[in-house]
Amino acid sequence: MIIRPSYGTKRRKMKIEAFARLAVLVLTAIAATRTGYGQPSANVTVTATGLNNPRGLKFGPDGLLYVAEGGTGGSASTAGMCTQVAPPIGPYTGGYTGRISKIDSAGNRQTVVDNLPSDQTSAASGGLASSVADIAFIGTTMYALIAGAGCSHGLAGTVNGIMKVDITAGTAAPFADLSTFLASNPVVNPSGDDFEPDGTFYSLVSLGNKLYTTEPNHGEIDEIDSQGNVSRVVDISDTHGHIVPTALAYENGWYFGNLFLFPTLQGSANVFTLSHNKTVHVLVPQLTTVVGLAFDSRHRLYILEMSAGTGGPAPGMGQILRYEYNGTLTTIATGLSFPTAMTFGPDGHLYVSHQGFGFPPGAGQIVKVFVTN
Repeated sequence: MIIRPSYGTKRRKMKIEAFARLAVLVLTAIAATRTGYGQPSANVTVTATGLNNPRGLKFGPDGLLYVAEGGTGGSASTAGMCTQVAPPIGPYTGGYTGRISKIDSAGNRQTVVDNLPSDQTSAASGGLASSVADIAFIGTTMYALIAGAGCSHGLAGTVNGIMKVDITAGTAAPFADLSTFLASNPVVNPSGDDFEPDGTFYSLVSLGNKLYTTEPNHGEIDEIDSQGNVSRVVDISDTHGHIVPTALAYENGWYFGNLFLFPTLQGSANVFTLSHNKTVHVLVPQLTTVVGLAFDSRHRLYILEMSAGTGGPAPGMGQILRYEYNGTLTTIATGLSFPTAMTFGPDGHLYVSHQGFGFPPGAGQIVKVFVTN
């Protein structure tokens, strides 16, 4: 899922101006980084290149790193066939350019499965692409979260959902239909001015034999059982409105972070916990554009911020923070450009999807962040 700015009840004029600003930012991202703006901190090294809008990533049971990629969209249109996403974000066009890659210890990339649905926003909003938002493993079986499909995303006869991936054969089969679930189970407080009928799913987490996902545009966390049946865990929009939940993690309980609204406002996002009775509580306040959460072997929480300053998003403004036992925050890495997800590797260090949007095809990276205690 591409990080699509959302504006709740803000005036449409502000929304259009903000999207124009975002388009300029993402189209100039490479120029900015080439001139030395916001270079990554010394503990960040590039381990893999050649990715197309990298998103969620996980290490598989074989020890290899698997990466979801947003693809490059396409030119297919469903105008006149179904409800479209309103301008300036929509109307979308789509294609079958999404894929999942695997990365070996030497940084070599190999395609696991490709030709997956990929959409792109309108030219007015930068033409940002989305396809596979995240992946998760249950045992040795991979599941892929598709966020770039559906009629409202330019691809007739497709749905956003979960696909079951055979990593040996390089094939993917439908497992759960999330588009239909959204249509049949509306949230209490949907965002009226940037509504996405098929959703824009973001994180995928496995727990036991079930999968869990966040949907930022509608504002919910959903559960998918072993048979592909979908149910809602919590309607975040009901109590918190349009806060745009993104990152999801489990560590003896559920944690999630939110993006909040664009233009970014420093300190406007949080990390939340979800209690057993589905009550949402703030754990870490005054964060900015949270897009990733991960726990280390000592059960400390790491927080990935896509762009940590007010106004942007901007290249070179991404950073990783650690939430310490005493409630303070330690800066782990800085200078990241549009990171979209992170995971811990078997070596105890963080791996981050870097240059995850706004860069040309093939410019996406995986960076390794060396973590010290």
